[in-house]
Amino acid sequence: MRTFIRRSLWDVVPRDQRDTAAAFRRRQVVAAIVVLVGAAVLGWSLRLEPGSNVFYVAAVVLAGVWAAGAFLSGRLHLGRIAHGEGLIRPVVAPILLGLLLVGVFVLGSLVVREIEPLADYVSSVLAYADEGSLAVLAVITFFNGIAEELFFRGAMYAAIPRHPVLWTTLAYVVATLATGNIMLGFAAIVLGAVCGLERRASGGVLAPILTHITWSLSMLFVLPLLF
Repeated sequence: MRTFIRRSLWDVVPRDQRDTAAAFRRRQVVAAIVVLVGAAVLGWSLRLEPGSNVFYVAAVVLAGVWAAGAFLSGRLHLGRIAHGEGLIRPVVAPILLGLLLVGVFVLGSLVVREIEPLADYVSSVLAYADEGSLAVLAVITFFNGIAEELFFRGAMYAAIPRHPVLWTTLAYVVATLATGNIMLGFAAIVLGAVCGLERRASGGVLAPILTHITWSLSMLFVLPLLF
């Protein structure tokens, strides 16, 4: 377990992903604009009526904003992690890390559901699963998870010269808090930090994407059973 955590979150693999000065400035401008637009769309989407067709449209638009911002910013990398004496694409490790996060959040949920104000915040998010199509929400959750990581751990991470794990996590939390839901903000702190460390270690977006979608899809199906 110790080796698994160290290779997934801490050991930085060698790579050369340096941008020219012009390309780096482009990343910074694109990231700054897109995070503001994305936060506005996210806040709007979670204020719509659960189950409405407009909500689904807003969710698709949000995924499009994050993905477009990521690809407009410049090159993206998949990344690698250490395995034995060589390097491999991170696949199994980030999925297992996502499941580990699910376990932590499930244990936390058992406490949160006993605290009425916090439980109300969670229930307000789950209303979208209760009122809408779970299958459609699962598809949206899947693609939004990919798009968010492409942007926050791809474009934005590469646009920050110092302490990118800290600043991308803060940006992700601020964007999420546009929903007005503090429990989503707390989840964004944990998920953002873990995915940021994966990006730092692997040098790419594949590990954060797999952890994010494993966690988000699992929580979509597990949380309604607890609240």
